Amino acid sequence: MHAAVVRSFDAPPRYETFPTPQPNGEHEIAVDVLAAGLHPRVRSGASGSHYTSTDALPLIPGIDGVGRGADGQLLYFIAFDGAPGTMAEQTVIDRRRAVVLGDDADVPAVAAGMNPGMSSWLALRRRISFSPGQKVLVLGASGNAGRMAVQIAKLLGAGHVVGAGRDPERLAGLASLGADQTVSLSGEPSEIARALGAAADDVDVVIDYLWGTVTELAIPALVRARAEPSKPLRWIEIGSMAGTTITLPSAALRAVNLQLLGSGQGSITTAGIAAELPELAEQISAGRFVLEPLPRALSDVETAWDAPSAPGQRIVFTT
Repeated sequence: MHAAVVRSFDAPPRYETFPTPQPNGEHEIAVDVLAAGLHPRVRSGASGSHYTSTDALPLIPGIDGVGRGADGQLLYFIAFDGAPGTMAEQTVIDRRRAVVLGDDADVPAVAAGMNPGMSSWLALRRRISFSPGQKVLVLGASGNAGRMAVQIAKLLGAGHVVGAGRDPERLAGLASLGADQTVSLSGEPSEIARALGAAADDVDVVIDYLWGTVTELAIPALVRARAEPSKPLRWIEIGSMAGTTITLPSAALRAVNLQLLGSGQGSITTAGIAAELPELAEQISAGRFVLEPLPRALSDVETAWDAPSAPGQRIVFTT
């Protein structure tokens, strides 16, 4: 078969022939891959920088996709640990980590949207008890996952959503996705802190794709601005686009009811993730979210890997 193959963590994958994987477990089946999204998680895995990465090469990148099984069923699937990646003509999946799609499903949209959507979907449905009417702050709302988080928070009943990010063009477009307010994360740190405190003083949930220096500013700003210190402030760390560590004043954990937790691979059971797949796939297939998949042929993987894309677009490799 042909596949995108990583032979060096310092170079993009190349389109090559590769041994066709064979199912050998009770729940494993082979599928013909139709589309696989180029997500940030895929890039970090292919560069060896993700926290789950090993030094094993060569590897096929890709963590999810849409494909068709031998029985003709159209499936969205998540790759399981130890299996070849999904950016190939064929892959092996664990049937328990897949959901059947309708034949009229928008294949590129599902491939593009499930991974970025799953991050906030799982955070709000599995990591906390989220109630309709609550106020949500999305840090990193100008990224693709952040844009999905704004839409998902609204779909799940958020009463007020604040989107914070750096890209002015993308921030300007968040209102059409459901954001009630936006905050620019560009400028002097004191200005950013004041803006966050003013917009999110009574926020219930923070969905954080940034961490690092932004979160170092944001936590004290929200703590200082909080009118009801005992009101729970659930801070869900999902990504680290602005840094992998923070310095956190100990007083922030005593002055308000701050609850820090993460959401990602390992913090939610495989069964829990699988249970959430059908409804999110249904919402994407039904066109509930604004998505802009950018299909590219898998054979173009080497040149398309680092190619720029417009705001909101996500490259989807198709076979």
